[in-house]
Amino acid sequence: MNKSQKIAQCFSPAAFIHDSEENYQAIEKLIQEQEIGGLTFFHSRYSAAANFEKRAESLKTEGTFEKLVELINRYQAHSKIPLLISIDGEYGLAMRIEKTPQYPFAITLGALKKDPEKWVKEVGYRMGMDMKRSGIHLNLAPCADVNTNPENPVIGYRSFGDDVEKAAKLSFATYSGMKKAGIGACLKHFPGHGDTAVDSHLGLPILQKSKEELKAEELLPFQYGIDRGIEMIMVGHLAVPALTGGKDIPASISRELITNLLKNEMGFKGLVISDALNMKAVANLYPKPGELEWQAFHAGNDILCFSDHVKEGIEKIGQMASDAEVDEVFGKVMDLKKRLGVMESKSIEVPAFDWESHSQLQKDLAENYVSVISGEINPAELKTLAEGGKLGYREFFTQSPSHFSQELNLSSLPIDQAEKVILGVFVPSHKPLNQFGMDQAVLDEIKALEKSKPCILVHFGNPLALKHLGKLEDFQAVICGYQAFEEVQKVVVQTLQGL
Repeated sequence: MNKSQKIAQCFSPAAFIHDSEENYQAIEKLIQEQEIGGLTFFHSRYSAAANFEKRAESLKTEGTFEKLVELINRYQAHSKIPLLISIDGEYGLAMRIEKTPQYPFAITLGALKKDPEKWVKEVGYRMGMDMKRSGIHLNLAPCADVNTNPENPVIGYRSFGDDVEKAAKLSFATYSGMKKAGIGACLKHFPGHGDTAVDSHLGLPILQKSKEELKAEELLPFQYGIDRGIEMIMVGHLAVPALTGGKDIPASISRELITNLLKNEMGFKGLVISDALNMKAVANLYPKPGELEWQAFHAGNDILCFSDHVKEGIEKIGQMASDAEVDEVFGKVMDLKKRLGVMESKSIEVPAFDWESHSQLQKDLAENYVSVISGEINPAELKTLAEGGKLGYREFFTQSPSHFSQELNLSSLPIDQAEKVILGVFVPSHKPLNQFGMDQAVLDEIKALEKSKPCILVHFGNPLALKHLGKLEDFQAVICGYQAFEEVQKVVVQTLQGL
């Protein structure tokens, strides 16, 4: 293979499942003419990470999974060397593809009380098996970020929490589960995106911490993984001046950070993959096509994700990089492909999911993480009130009555006649924008209710949203369900019934 062909193996541009036939053919042309090494799949152009500010666009959703499998087969048929197929599925295929198994968010798994590492590894394994059967070789997950900034606009629910040790152990457990399933995984977003207040899809976050502080927090989960032999790390688009001689240079294109710190000082011997190169934090820095790709390669990235300028990137790297540098990276990429069974890729059928087994796992997990986080529940008292027609129920942010309300089966009692009220809050969004999607008037209504009589708050959603509901101690009790899965709603009912 010539130098350009070897460089092309580093490229994993975006492929969109819902797209035009013209765009599908453009990808085929890229595969045939540039001989790229892989593809990273996204739902559609509107839902791709860097475009999420335009998400008001209506997305087509019919047959997404079938379409994905069809496209993987189609694109593989056009590639001389089988493509490394990757997806960013932090909570499973469902992060990108409707009607596929969704697993709990990292923040939810961070709340597991018993044997968290064992359960998280199982989740990683199940996610990995779903992907492997679908023709995917690499999941660009999990986040090893420590979410120490509750105002973080982009990490939040994607992190296992604000505890460094927990983030280290659970991100490694997820990674291990996926590896057990036979697919690749990576810890991200090195050197740690948790304590930032800017979304790197839109601008450059700058982390003003000393190297000592970073070692004790941000870098620790990555070092934990490196010490246990992880094979891939994704580098984020955030600046850490303390590690780059005071310069506000994104980590993803910083040689000091990737080559000097990660590879030399921290001892990482695996592959480095860049975060999406179309993200505004880096894409705006180098308007000349190909320059950003060269900067990322020179910094020490082995796989270039979501490059918008593949042809120019290959040419620029070809001009600037030595044969030895190219050979080293090419060798790493080909070794990865062999390890993950990419070279034996063959046409696949659309797999069926075992929904019964998935639901059982969700139930087991929910029983482990649903928690009374404030006050106490007295099931006997609630039963007496319910039987006497004195227990009220209201729910918020639902379009139709929830499974929870049906399971509770409380009569539609006027609230002023109730002695106690259960408030079911189904948080509309897991992202902090606009108070997690909660309308202020509704929040005021909840606070007024809580002042008027004893209330039990049941919070189905990101626990970071609780701060918008007032002081927890003002409620008689608070149950956190973390998410609104049907299995979670059933477990909360059992908690109220003392089962």
